[in-house]
Amino acid sequence: MAKVQKGQTKITIYPDWCKGCGLCVAFCPGKVLELDPVEGCAKAIREEDCINCGFCELHCPDFAIVITPKDSKGSSEPNEGSKKS
Repeated sequence: MAKVQKGQTKITIYPDWCKGCGLCVAFCPGKVLELDPVEGCAKAIREEDCINCGFCELHCPDFAIVITPKDSKGSSEPNEGSKKS
């Protein structure tokens, strides 16, 4: 996994898949995630502190978390030049 500086990572959490077990919260060294008591699922409340370690994604038993690097413009979407035709 390439080293990414803080603030260069996009965290996507699929609330329909998340069962609120809290494993992602427990394994996050940056304390980026918290469980939302109202919705009952994980939320990235401090995404700018994410160090791209991938522990949350790795430990999620429901595959509800996806970590992607942002491009130089701050977007996690692929740019037009990288799409296959």
